[in-house]
Parts: sequence; C-alpha cells; structure tokens
Amino acid sequence: MNLTERDALYNWHPYTQHKTAQPPIAIVKGKDALLWDENNKEYIDAIASWWVNPFGHSNTVIADAIYKQLTTLEHVLFGGFTHEPAVKVSEKLMTLLPNNQKKIFFSDNGSTSVEVAIKVALQYFYNKGEKKTTIIAFENAFHGDTFAAMAASGISFYTQAFQGMFIDVVRIPVPVKGHEVASYVALREAIQNNNCAGFIFEPLVQGAAGMVMYEPEALDELLKICQEHKVITIADEVMTGFGKTGKTFACDYLQHQPDMMCLSKALTGGTIPMAITTFTQELFDAFYDEDINKALFHGHTFTANPTGCAAALASMELLHTDEMQNNIARIHQSHLEFQKRIEQHPKVATARTLGVIFALEIKTEGAASYYGTLRNKLYDFFIENGVILRPVGNIVYILPPYIITKEQLEKVYQVVESALEIV
Repeated sequence: MNLTERDALYNWHPYTQHKTAQPPIAIVKGKDALLWDENNKEYIDAIASWWVNPFGHSNTVIADAIYKQLTTLEHVLFGGFTHEPAVKVSEKLMTLLPNNQKKIFFSDNGSTSVEVAIKVALQYFYNKGEKKTTIIAFENAFHGDTFAAMAASGISFYTQAFQGMFIDVVRIPVPVKGHEVASYVALREAIQNNNCAGFIFEPLVQGAAGMVMYEPEALDELLKICQEHKVITIADEVMTGFGKTGKTFACDYLQHQPDMMCLSKALTGGTIPMAITTFTQELFDAFYDEDINKALFHGHTFTANPTGCAAALASMELLHTDEMQNNIARIHQSHLEFQKRIEQHPKVATARTLGVIFALEIKTEGAASYYGTLRNKLYDFFIENGVILRPVGNIVYILPPYIITKEQLEKVYQVVESALEIV
C-alpha cells in the first residue's frame, strides 16, 4: 500500500467529509516554498500550510535552534517552574507588542489562545464582583474550534451541531467600506442591551470568511467605543500576526490598542504547536490576590514548551531581518501589480491586497457554498497544476511564505488566471 492508502485505514482529517472527499495527498518532503508528494510531484505552497510557514519548509535556522534546545532541555512543566527560553520569548515579544501589553500566557494553538482570552475577559469581571457574561464578535468571524472560540465564531456550519450549548455572544457587522456607521451603531446597541464583558475581532482581515478586509480607522472607532464603555477588547492576531499585513501585527496600524492579543500560527515558523495570549497589567492585576479562587485556573501540559520557545525565538529573529522585511515588501508589490491586471477580468467581482495577503472574488449567481462545487472544482484545478490554494467558496486567496521566489509567485498568479477560464 502507498502512504495515502495506509492513511485511510486509521486517520480522521480536519474539515473533511471522508465519504465524499478525495484521498489526501501524501507529502514526503518540503523545502522553502515547495512540497513534494510520494510520486515526486512538486507543489508550490501558496498558503504557507494554513498560514504558519512564513520562512518556508525545512528552514535550517529554526531547525538548528530546535536541535540545540533539544540537547539541553526538551520540556519541563511550567506550573511552579520556568526556564530561559520562555523568559527570552517574553522579553522579545515585549519589544514587538503594543506598549500596553505587559503579561503573556502560553498555550498550544490559536483556539486555545482565544479560549484563554475569553475566559480572562469573563473572569475579570467576576473577580471584581460584576456580572458580565456576553461577548461581542463580528458576523462571519472565525476564532477556532474549542468551545468558547467556537461560540465567538460566526460561520454557522462549523457550529450548528452545538447551538444552545454556547456562552452568550452578540454579533455586529464588519465595518467594511461603506458600512462603517452600521457597525458603530450595532456595537453601541450591543453594549447598551447586554452585559458585555469583551469584544473579540480579527484585526483588519477576516481570514476564514474569505480574507474580508476593512480599514484601521474603522477598527479604531470600535475600540474607542469599547474603551468608553469599559468593554475588554481582544485582538485575534492568530492569522494576521508576524508580518502578514505588512507590519509585525495588524494592531500596529491602530491608534487605540486592544487589551488582549492572541498569537499562534507563524509564532514558531510552522514547526511546533505553540500559542500566546497577551494582557495589559490591569487585567493581570484583577487575578493577583490573596484569594486563590481569583487565580486563572487554566493550563496545558506543554505550556511554554522549551523547544517551541526556541523555535519562536528563531522565528521572531528571522522575521526582522532585512531579507524577510524586503521579501514582505516585494510580495506586497507583486500582489498589487497582479490585482491591477486581474480586477478587470470579466469573471472577477473584486480583488484586494494587504501585506502578503491577496484575495479575489469570482462572480457567481447567488451565494457560493463554502465547500461547494465551485470551490472543489477550483481546488482540484490548482492541485493538478502544482499549486496549493484552498478557495473559500468563490474567494481565491494567496498567502505565500515570505521566501517564495518571484518566478514561483508568478506561476501562482498564472494558475489563478487560468482557473478563471474554467469557471
């Protein structure tokens, strides 16, 4: 049996209806922006493997850092103990984060970073003797698959089996161009009509919704409203963090800063699962008490895993090299040039770019199903042509590793253009 056949015997894959899905592609090696399957077919990883590999596959700088750490200390529990890699990660992050962020909490992945943030928002008021139990979120948000993160998410087919089991969430429209005022009004009404503890948002780009983009000025106004009404703000930077939007964090575009930030994905350069939630001093202080019951009782076995911390340190150092910053600028400029030529295509409804993120919307009659016929046809076409892209309904997006070459990126563009001829 080949690797794909062996996989089918036991493995249950994410976001997959196994009865109707095509067999998974068995990848045997990767280098930089390329992956190879068991038949030695080459693919350009144009989405950085779900947005986690900004420095490409098999990056030797990160691999060396991991190896060195493994030969010193692979893991130690973080309850009652600490270690230099975790301290160094915290120290490094404090030089990169908005200056109101003062404390960090380690966990395992994007969902758990959000889970921690929502629990802190709710318990903050509980510790102060106030009852605030509602979370505000955007329509069509996606914040993860653990329960509180799933509750805050707005893509219904992900969550419909669990309706009635969630924390209280009220949704407001995304302040996309022309709809900013409606979003502000909805936020004020949500705060007025509910006991709101926090507002969670994907800053500037809603990833799973199809790379929906909105302006920093609009988000600043929403944050201002929350701050005026003492609603805690949570920036879910799991996707946008570490250079995707052209700055280290999407929040770097803002005048008003969130109370919490959620980080994961590119944090370790796509090597080891790790996540971080960051907080203001005020939030931490609400848990700092003689009363043990006011502590944050949340933890993970691999919290602050030293090997993951070593990967994160190497990843953050790589991000801020001149080479990587120049690569981000180069990809952004290429996306803008591609947008200019493709947005006039008769089958393209809209196209948009922010940092290394590019997205176009294909014209369709009526709403396109998230995992429908059009999406599957496009996905299969891309795979046949050696490019890994995962369309969201009728939205095709590109979010490549920062080390993708000019020639590889041009091939991705050409394959996307060719795909428009088959729809």
